[in-house]
Amino acid sequence: MFNLYIPVCGFFCALLLCICFFSKKRIKNNETKIFSWMLITSFLDCILMVSIITIAYLFKEQIFLLKILNKIDYIQFLVWIWLLFLYVYYISVQGKEKGERAYQKTFQYTSVLTAVEAVLIVAFPVELFNTGKTMYSYGTSANLLYAFCGIDILFILLAIFLNSKSFKNKKYLPFYVFMVFAIVVMLLRIINPGLVIVTAVLAYCNLVMYFTIENPDMKMVEQLNIEKERAEKANHAKTEFLSNMSHEIRTPLNAIVGFSQALMEEDLPPSAKEEISDILMSSNNLLEIVNGILDISKIEANRLEIVNTEYNSHKLMKDIQTLIKGRIGDKPLEFRSYIDASMPPVLFGDFVRIKQIIINLLTNAVKYTKEGFVEFKVDTVIQGEICRLIISVEDSGIGIKLEDIDKLFRKFERFELEKNITTEGTGLGLAITKSLVELMNGKIVVQSIYGKGSKFTVALDQRIIPKDIHELEGEGEEIEDFSCFGAKVLVVDDNKINLKVAKRLLRDYQIEPDLVLSGQECIDKVLEGTQYDLILMDDMMPHMSGTQTLQNLKNIIGFHTPVIALTANAISGMKEKYIANGFNDYLSKPINQKDLSIALQKYLKKSEKKLEEGKIEVQEEPKKDISYLKEQGFDVDHGIELLSDLDTYEMTLEGFLEESETRIPKMEQFKQAKDAANYAILAHAMKSDAKYLGIMTLADLALQHEMAGKENRMDYIEEHYQELMNEVEKDIAIIKNYLGK
Repeated sequence: MFNLYIPVCGFFCALLLCICFFSKKRIKNNETKIFSWMLITSFLDCILMVSIITIAYLFKEQIFLLKILNKIDYIQFLVWIWLLFLYVYYISVQGKEKGERAYQKTFQYTSVLTAVEAVLIVAFPVELFNTGKTMYSYGTSANLLYAFCGIDILFILLAIFLNSKSFKNKKYLPFYVFMVFAIVVMLLRIINPGLVIVTAVLAYCNLVMYFTIENPDMKMVEQLNIEKERAEKANHAKTEFLSNMSHEIRTPLNAIVGFSQALMEEDLPPSAKEEISDILMSSNNLLEIVNGILDISKIEANRLEIVNTEYNSHKLMKDIQTLIKGRIGDKPLEFRSYIDASMPPVLFGDFVRIKQIIINLLTNAVKYTKEGFVEFKVDTVIQGEICRLIISVEDSGIGIKLEDIDKLFRKFERFELEKNITTEGTGLGLAITKSLVELMNGKIVVQSIYGKGSKFTVALDQRIIPKDIHELEGEGEEIEDFSCFGAKVLVVDDNKINLKVAKRLLRDYQIEPDLVLSGQECIDKVLEGTQYDLILMDDMMPHMSGTQTLQNLKNIIGFHTPVIALTANAISGMKEKYIANGFNDYLSKPINQKDLSIALQKYLKKSEKKLEEGKIEVQEEPKKDISYLKEQGFDVDHGIELLSDLDTYEMTLEGFLEESETRIPKMEQFKQAKDAANYAILAHAMKSDAKYLGIMTLADLALQHEMAGKENRMDYIEEHYQELMNEVEKDIAIIKNYLGK
């Protein structure tokens, strides 16, 4: 019974592997599923082979039984080879496009083929050689097994060659080991046909595979830790990115929108006003994109809140219709609208978010409908004090394929880009819409026929308020032109261009504000006894932030001036944060003129009509030759695009010179003190000013210093400081020559 030695060793190896693998938690994927069946097959094969050898030794006359057991053994070996093929094929296509689908199809086809092969093995005869000491099988059934296994091995080799980029993949090691063992077994079989070694080979191949598959227990822990760390890093990076993006985009937009709004009030030719209107429209489109991304961040962080208030439902729907008609413009579309006349005039809910939902749906309909119609319909179902708004937006546009409907509400998802390459959008509108509907406990349904159009239906419950429309405070009131002549306003910002924007916007209200560049200067002004009616305060300033400045102001006896946070930091929860920190209100950059008007009316309480003769006059200065700046590498055209006109550009050049007189010594001071944080703030301000002026070399250098300061890389700052200063000095000399200083 010496033939039992190797099968018994294989049995114990297979048994230990089964215990180790099945006794612990493991990652459940196709790879581990295949391996688990390979373990079971190998273990059963070991048991069967030990049984065959024992019966052949003790009951060698049981020929029929031994033939049946041998055929079962053949089938188990065939199944193990098939599973090895599936394993190799799966790891070859894993991670590839349509890889999972290809694996499923391959599994189906090869399982049928293996079943047919098993039937043939059973159908054809097997012969036995048994002396009581030595036993082996042969015959047609055995020959078929060898042929089928050879076919499977060819399939395995084909899978490796066609689907894998690396033959050195450690997961192929079990197959390579099997091939070596297979050659050895064939040679030994020729020398000694009675040597039973195949079952042990399967067990040892499984042992090798155990250490090449995803670890059943430690890998799970490791993967969870990696994913957790990755998620934390991604979340931190996203928050940092959104904060920086909000500030970086809104700061230049503040100048673009501010000066453009101011120019709209000037006596300009119609063509100029039309171009300024286009600038404002484009700026507002950019703001919509930024706000969409910020809304997504709030939703993901579960920090987007529904703010319910009483509102005029009729006015809301009228405003939406007016807005969408403007967006249709000259497009050959019929805009149909139907608003249920029985809708209660005053409802309680978040009308700002309801408006956002409807505008998103209507904007999409207009975008993807070249001709035909867009229909906006609002029906109501009233039950007690609840009014259910059933809002539908239907169009005759391109429609949506059935397989794409489930993907509609995914972030950044857009379909058929090759057909809609000219259609603007980020793919965030519908994702935000669905989230907002769900936050308000509503439902959204999509119906679409590809090529014919789509219909979106939203159901939202709103509480009915038994009030007359005119009882709503401030509802429906238009913001009229008014003067705040004589009002004392202080604007605090470390960026001179932002100060110029604020000054220009306030000029329309007959306000000549005081301008200061730091929190300390603000405190000094108040301590000197200057009485202000209102303070507009930036938050991100060196030495002393706006929040810190406000706390110091509140410690001054008799200080009761309202303070509004004026900042480009518009990420999730900022308004609530600033008000919680003691600010009276919040205005985000770019400054919205309507919001500014509301704030000035609220805190200055003056509403006299603006008089033409009271307007602040701007003295014209002779124009200088800007070709000199262009020859020196200044992108003057870019600067004028940002700052509206040459006069403002030249004012900004003056401001850059003035700012540099104090900024450069401070940067040197912070560098010497290794104060990377404050150094980064000044580098950021230098970068922003340089971008406004089109001094792109300086802007790029300052950006590198800003990033180094934020990352506390003082070694970089020390090494490249002189390079930055040389560029600053060169640009200052150019500006002075241009300005004749």
